[in-house]
Amino acid sequence: MRKIALLGAPIEIGASQRGTLMGPAALRTAGLLNLFEALGFAVEDHGDLAIGEMAELADAPPDNARHYREIQRWIRVLSKRAYELARSGAIPIFLGGDHSLSMGSVNGLARYWREAGRELFVVWLDAHADYNTPATTLSGNMHGMSAAFLCGEPGLDGLLGDEPRASIDPDRLELFGVRSIDRLEQDLLRDRRVSVADMRQIDEFGVGVLMRRVIDKVKARNGVLHVSFDVDFLDPSLAPGVGTTVPGGATYREAHLVMELLHDSGLVRSADIVELNPFLDERGRTARTAVELIGSLFGQQITDRPTPTNAIEPGE
Repeated sequence: MRKIALLGAPIEIGASQRGTLMGPAALRTAGLLNLFEALGFAVEDHGDLAIGEMAELADAPPDNARHYREIQRWIRVLSKRAYELARSGAIPIFLGGDHSLSMGSVNGLARYWREAGRELFVVWLDAHADYNTPATTLSGNMHGMSAAFLCGEPGLDGLLGDEPRASIDPDRLELFGVRSIDRLEQDLLRDRRVSVADMRQIDEFGVGVLMRRVIDKVKARNGVLHVSFDVDFLDPSLAPGVGTTVPGGATYREAHLVMELLHDSGLVRSADIVELNPFLDERGRTARTAVELIGSLFGQQITDRPTPTNAIEPGE
């Protein structure tokens, strides 16, 4: 039986808006475990990580990286656990928490796949590029530096301490659904030639064409895929429970098609679900929508799904 390993990472200090520490509990309450079991997976829920036993390091914190020391503790333990879960043969899924957690989860997974002789590609479903560094960021919030860190950009070089750093090449990062990029961040993305499918391209070509290009690229290089799903990828009308809403996001059907195509590719080996903030949600609507989309990512078909969460119920 296929195995899924769930691990919560209730981290919120990488963002400016508090509340994402409640994200893992909200995803579980919205039925994530039951969903996987209904799809035929054996689910191992490893609970939520804690960092109380992690010692602080003595490196000098960089300028313009807020809450660096505490985030460093999270990233070190997440990288180690991600590597261990990948080695177990399960499909690791990390429940966030803000997007800074990906600096640990993806690093550990990239280390595992490097040792296995495969390239790890990352599909970054997000309204934001998250490709800032301490030298370019306007806010200092580290959730906006996560993709840059994963691609080996300088500025956070001591973040992992003795934990091995397994950066991915920028051409293995696929930004999808982006619609908010800082000016200096944009320059860096252009210099590194990172693939960006922004909402203008999605409007013009459609998610099917653009996602198939990503899938074909990964298949041609015998790679595997990690899906880092920030719920602000969705339009705020579908997902109000995020701290960084940006108008003009993916529709319900666009998002499901993305997930369905990724599942059909057979390449997905791990995932993050990040930036869900139940404090800002409307009666759990964002959490339920996120769970529905993860269902599509792991094989749920249209005929298997209940009526969408935002539909009008009979008699209303």
